[in-house]
Amino acid sequence: GNNVEQIVIGSDHAGFAMKEHIKTELVLRGITFRDVGVFSEERSDYPVFSAKVARAVASGEFERGVIICGTGIGASITANRFKNVRAALCVTEEMAHMSRSHNNANVLVLGGRITSLEEASKILEIWLTTGFEGGRHSHRLQMIEDISCSTKDE
Repeated sequence: GNNVEQIVIGSDHAGFAMKEHIKTELVLRGITFRDVGVFSEERSDYPVFSAKVARAVASGEFERGVIICGTGIGASITANRFKNVRAALCVTEEMAHMSRSHNNANVLVLGGRITSLEEASKILEIWLTTGFEGGRHSHRLQMIEDISCSTKDE
């Protein structure tokens, strides 16, 4: 698969335990990462930490990111506001595979309260090792990039 050298990772309180678990998985794989918080299970706001991860990927500072909140929905909505971020909420191994091969997702989103740590490990492994297929999928990603943030049909 791709040689992923650096990942930026963040979560809210609901994703904290899973974030710590994912960090040990990354260490085992020899992948370096930056943890942008949270650093405890004290209540926090998911948009803050989702934005920190997404901004680091959008700027090109990191190639890939991982964000974890309770369901992953709030984190996904937040992260996908950023240009060049393709955040995919993955709850199955198949979704992890497709998010990379078809959507070239550069941010993996997990739900700390809906996915087991064991399943999260499997999803992460597939997401880290699956490459982008390109071809017709590149055209579709370009179509997404070309959509402007307007309420008019273009």
